[in-house]
Amino acid sequence: MQQTTDTILMIRPVNFRMNEQTAVNNYFQEDLDLKNAEINTKAQEEFDAFVIKLRAVGINVIVENDDKLMDTPDSLFPNNWVSFHGNGDVAKYPMFAENRRRERRDEVFIRLEKEGFKIENIIDYTSAEHEGVFLEGTGSILMDRVNRKAYCALSPRADEELFIEFCEDFEYTPVIFTANQTVDGKRLEIYHTNVMMCLAENFAVICLDTIDDKKERKNVVKHLKQDKKEVISITEGQMHQFAGNMLQLRGANNQRYLVMSETAYSSLTPNQIKSIEKHCPIIYSSLETIETCGGGSARCMMAEVFLPKI
Repeated sequence: MQQTTDTILMIRPVNFRMNEQTAVNNYFQEDLDLKNAEINTKAQEEFDAFVIKLRAVGINVIVENDDKLMDTPDSLFPNNWVSFHGNGDVAKYPMFAENRRRERRDEVFIRLEKEGFKIENIIDYTSAEHEGVFLEGTGSILMDRVNRKAYCALSPRADEELFIEFCEDFEYTPVIFTANQTVDGKRLEIYHTNVMMCLAENFAVICLDTIDDKKERKNVVKHLKQDKKEVISITEGQMHQFAGNMLQLRGANNQRYLVMSETAYSSLTPNQIKSIEKHCPIIYSSLETIETCGGGSARCMMAEVFLPKI
């Protein structure tokens, strides 16, 4: 099993705007003083330019269009509702915002099968929504697929019991902690693990300052070091520039790349860039509108496809 894939699924937005239902606990979202149609056009331009950059280095990007009738403002973040695994399993996840639940579309599975991928089983956790329990895919869960560990920062969108159930089903060892950010002088839980942490093959980019509990912080570092990952620390300020929201992918000739937004890249220090580039080149693209209104960045836009080929 490899940690990185060369294939990702991306959903091109048709109704992108600031989602009022997610803004309640996503403190990265801001209101842009633009009409929704204008916001969507800008988001589409950013999306298309990003896809071109990824394809240019040989990453296989499967683009599926969003369905206008669904009115799903956050559909371009598919990694929250689905994950695709090397044994042919697909997991569907329970979502906090009601209007995000409509993003789960079976057409996506049909499209992947048309692209030559094999889906064996669908493991469906979505009934947890009836109990008000959520676990938002690879937004909440960071999988170390090689060492069979899964990292999760608990929050209103990442339930501990359901995360443990996922780990039992998929045979991962859970690494659980709480990550906080300062909002109006208060320490509040970060909504997704993948905004404060990125797990690559030989390194991790992580905002350790968000893990207030020293024991939990020590435990996370212990697991990363045990698995021989270089720990590259970022500050809380950098995290707010989406410097934790990155994903390592494989392009042509098996070359690894770390993918992030221009905002994230601009926030990094020369030393941090050097530490990352020791392992692999960086690809970045401007995602300003998507980040400002959606409160998510490059990593959230890419659902990794590890499914076996037919």
